[in-house]
Amino acid sequence: MSNIISALEWRYATKQFDTERTVSDADIETLKNAINLTATSFGLQPFRVVVVTDQATKEKLRAAAYDQQQLTTASHVFVFAAKQDVSPEYVDGFMKMTAEQRSIPFEAIKGYADYIKGTMASKDAAFVKAWSNKQAYIALGSLLAAAAELKVDACPMEGFDSAQFDEILDLTEKGLSTAVIVPVGYRSAEDQSQHYAKVRFPLEEMFL
Repeated sequence: MSNIISALEWRYATKQFDTERTVSDADIETLKNAINLTATSFGLQPFRVVVVTDQATKEKLRAAAYDQQQLTTASHVFVFAAKQDVSPEYVDGFMKMTAEQRSIPFEAIKGYADYIKGTMASKDAAFVKAWSNKQAYIALGSLLAAAAELKVDACPMEGFDSAQFDEILDLTEKGLSTAVIVPVGYRSAEDQSQHYAKVRFPLEEMFL
């Protein structure tokens, strides 16, 4: 069995974390890199991630997440915040960075930049928000897989008040809104969920 399959079988949505254990800076950097290397549409990465470690802030977030204990027992909380607008300036900035990092003139990819800007301009605000959220969820998958490889526990969560999270983390003024959150840390010995069998449809039913 491959290492990645073993890691994914090991992981589960952790309900209670060990408050005495903290994820190392090195492992957090690995998780950040995994998120940053995620595939996104046009490569635009239309989201940002807040990594919360301050306990007082985690307490506020817990109150805005229906008092779910993962928010305060986890070592770190990753908050994926989707961009609410993908402006022409944002696209140009990304494409200029692309030209610089690939050592090519911007003019060589200006046509592609114009195509992306035209595509985004043709969409309404609701579409752009939903699209940005989808990109954040792709990155969520990368985080979960990388965390499993590192034997770092995680719990993807949607049960929270997005508006309250945005206010607590000052996201609205940055043109961002919370899409999904992931507390990470190490499972508590008291978390009975770790002993449950992983329930999945058989491959022959899942794949048509």
